Amino acid sequence: RGREQSVRMVVSSVSKVPKARTGSNGARRPRATIRDVAARAGCSPSTVSRVLNGVGRASQETKERVSAVAQELGFRFDPIGRSLQSQKSRTLGLLTPTLTDEVFAHATGGVQAEAHRQGYQVLLACSNYDVRQEEAAVANLIAHRVDGLVMTLADTAESPALLLARDAGIPFVLVFNQPAEPLPAVSLDNRAAGERMAREMMTLGHREAAFISGRFRCSERARHRYDGFKAAFLDAGHPAPALLEVDRTARSHRRKLMGLMTRRPGISALFCSNDVLALTVVSDLRALGCRVPEDMSVAGFDGIDATAVAEPSIATIAISCGATGKRATTRLIAASEGREEMLDTPEHLPFRFRPGSSLGRPNGMASDARRRVPARKRQ
Repeated sequence: RGREQSVRMVVSSVSKVPKARTGSNGARRPRATIRDVAARAGCSPSTVSRVLNGVGRASQETKERVSAVAQELGFRFDPIGRSLQSQKSRTLGLLTPTLTDEVFAHATGGVQAEAHRQGYQVLLACSNYDVRQEEAAVANLIAHRVDGLVMTLADTAESPALLLARDAGIPFVLVFNQPAEPLPAVSLDNRAAGERMAREMMTLGHREAAFISGRFRCSERARHRYDGFKAAFLDAGHPAPALLEVDRTARSHRRKLMGLMTRRPGISALFCSNDVLALTVVSDLRALGCRVPEDMSVAGFDGIDATAVAEPSIATIAISCGATGKRATTRLIAASEGREEMLDTPEHLPFRFRPGSSLGRPNGMASDARRRVPARKRQ
């Protein structure tokens, strides 16, 4: 009985397979080729390829004619044959630090959306901000014969993963990185963004500030933000902002915040290298008896959704992460297909300052409140 059921399942599966094209006499007709479509549509095979792949230029009339003929003849690209013929896999490799951060999740969504629109698949790898994992992930993606790489690296100045990509000779585009040497990248000017936040704080009357960040060795982006932030305060004749590097895995940074406020009681504003950190710092300050923004102002970076609905709402530098991922993918595919040269030049997308109630004017109560914090904590 079990054998009979198996046979019936096989027959049922076979009956669902599309039938081969046949002529009026029932004889099997050969499968339509791209040349058949081109001949019937009155255009070149390359035009058919552009239209059906949705890339390149073609008039609306040509698109409609080619699509109609392809449907009439039952023509479809054979992805395996096309890959073997062109020596391309139509697959892109994406290396991102994490998907738990909204910034990288949105950027990944942008990469996948644009890749899908142009007929590509995406192989995803996460590095967890670890240089060794970056190198292993890129090696694995290259082994899968991807046509190009979209990468966010911890530090482009010292990156084995970047050397691997270069040695492989395949196109790549960096996302969010701001390399010192000429490299293809889609990012924002992190230094200019840091300067902008400093000007917003100084306009409100802040003269001493601090920059709180994850480890710089895990994010050159944060280092550039601090450089711009620091330069703006120094140019205005104010003290250099204090720097506090914290671990991403730490559940609380309260002890380090206490130490910072004890050493620099004049600090009235904190600029955090990302919004998630800013939300954590606000919580820690409350636990230490500091009001935000009455006793200490806080600002973040990225513009994630949570900052707009938090209490208080977080002042931040807002960027479009999805658009960044899409633009990087557009550049990469154009280079992979030989339609554009992959220029070793960074492309900076716009950012904007988004006000929030976490950033206010300093007041005379701030330093007294902070001086009380260590004493209260010891009791």
